[in-house]
Amino acid sequence: MTQTTVSYSQKSWDLSELISGGMESPALEAAFTDLDKLVTAFEALRPQLSADISVEAFLDIVHKLEEINLAAHKLGSFASLTFSGNTQSQAAQSLMQRVEQFFAEMENRTLFFTLWWKDLGDEDAARLTAPAGDYQYWLEEMRHFKPHTLSEPEEKIINIKNVTGASALEMLYRSMTNRYTFKVQVGDEVKEMTRGELMVYVRQADPELRARAYQELYRVYGEDGTILGQIYQALVRDWRNEQVTLRKHSSPMSVRNLINDLPDDVVNTLLAVCQRNTGVFQRFFKLKARWLKVDKLRRYDIYAPVAHADKKYEFGSAAGLVLDSFRQFDPKFAELAERVFAQDHLDSEVRKGKRSGAFCATATPQLTPWVLLNYQGHADDVATMAHELGHAIHSMLASNHSLFTAHACLPLAETASTFAEMVLVDRLLKEETDEAVRRDLLFRQMDDAYATIQRQAYFALFERDAHDLIQKGASVDDLADVYLKNLRQQFGEAVDVSDEFRWEWVSIPHIFDVPFYVYAYTFGQLLVLALYQQYKAEGEAFKPRYIKILSAGGSVAPVKLLAEAGIDVKDAAFWQGGFDVLNGIVDELEKLPA
Repeated sequence: MTQTTVSYSQKSWDLSELISGGMESPALEAAFTDLDKLVTAFEALRPQLSADISVEAFLDIVHKLEEINLAAHKLGSFASLTFSGNTQSQAAQSLMQRVEQFFAEMENRTLFFTLWWKDLGDEDAARLTAPAGDYQYWLEEMRHFKPHTLSEPEEKIINIKNVTGASALEMLYRSMTNRYTFKVQVGDEVKEMTRGELMVYVRQADPELRARAYQELYRVYGEDGTILGQIYQALVRDWRNEQVTLRKHSSPMSVRNLINDLPDDVVNTLLAVCQRNTGVFQRFFKLKARWLKVDKLRRYDIYAPVAHADKKYEFGSAAGLVLDSFRQFDPKFAELAERVFAQDHLDSEVRKGKRSGAFCATATPQLTPWVLLNYQGHADDVATMAHELGHAIHSMLASNHSLFTAHACLPLAETASTFAEMVLVDRLLKEETDEAVRRDLLFRQMDDAYATIQRQAYFALFERDAHDLIQKGASVDDLADVYLKNLRQQFGEAVDVSDEFRWEWVSIPHIFDVPFYVYAYTFGQLLVLALYQQYKAEGEAFKPRYIKILSAGGSVAPVKLLAEAGIDVKDAAFWQGGFDVLNGIVDELEKLPA
């Protein structure tokens, strides 16, 4: 196996490009002071806003607003990344709270521009939008929210309220759950570990160890289940009070759809196709049961390896493997990903108090993104590295856009990351000589497809039900019962689901922090299955079209951008095509000798 020699080792990240000197430095205070000055200067421009404003004056105001937001993104990113690195640090918690308060006040002081723009007549708006260049889609998209915009005093009240309301509850949830530790007997030893360390054991060969890991996970979350559930209820009520009652959105989910610039019927079609295709994964789980030589899978077993191939990947080797996989696809992709390592923008250590999971964060289009991993050397960790670096590549390809148009909407934001994982897995399958490892990789493709497509779709379906039920007075226990029913519908007769999984929903941060975020994973994975089929069929001819999608960032409406690539997301047959690919993978797995 040929791969680049990479000397990078696991470490924390360097945030000095955001704030030099850290939380104790004068630069942090200067960032607050300088941002306040920019906002004060922007407030002085308010008298210029009128229906007959010149294009030049209008674009100058837009540029100044972007300058404010660039400075705010750097400060906010420093605070959030510092907090993610140590969620138990009181200094980091205090900085987050201070930043949120400051930003709410800043937004209130600049709010007059967006309110004026939404209220402007269509003819004048068209006159100013036409020559706006890269800002055009952002300006058009802002006006989509005109029917849901309140008066300036009302908008200001909501911004201030959120600091001590929804934002405070979200931070409380993060602080509570990121301090959890878990104790599981592994061999003759009882180990204490983080959630990330615990989840390694749900993919181990020992069925009893898998069961103990899940039982401990939901024992700990379940002990706080009522409190976490109450936090969720409050966030859901807050979402409805603002978005449905005050802003008049037609449903809690339609808010996210409008933010993503996707018609409701597209998302409803996507979720309906997922519901119709539960049989694809149920068929896979029945096949997996035969490989594991059990009559029926338990929920503990769905990620179980079918072969004893617990291969470990040293961090530097994994980085080289991922970078070389990108290089084989396109040298530019590897070059961009390597910047994350070279600039120390990657925190890969496993530490108590560090945020669990993984993410990629872009502060500004001009800065290399920061990536958080909890790397432990397993194949999953290598795939996660490829996934998050895929996000970083996407961001860097779109870095020529303005701050307002660089970031793709959530469903398209998963395109490069999921594609990057598939490139890595293809590389591994081509070069791996150990049949046990190859078999494990093939099954893991379907494991990951389940986790990214069907699991996320059913999270979204649960959210839709939960928002409705909470409005009708449902208790936390009622929600847990509904979630358990949701799981059992998903798995049908193929998998036994034990009662402790009724608390799984309180362990999913996205449904607390970003309502209805999760369907983006489903959208992105099924989209990438279609794109990857095009890549396999067309080879080099595919790449310019794919790079065009990524390079667009958030500068084009997603439905339009995909239509230009020959994809109709309004058509149920398109989404069905993704499941047809998955059915084909199951067909191939059934041919393997057990």
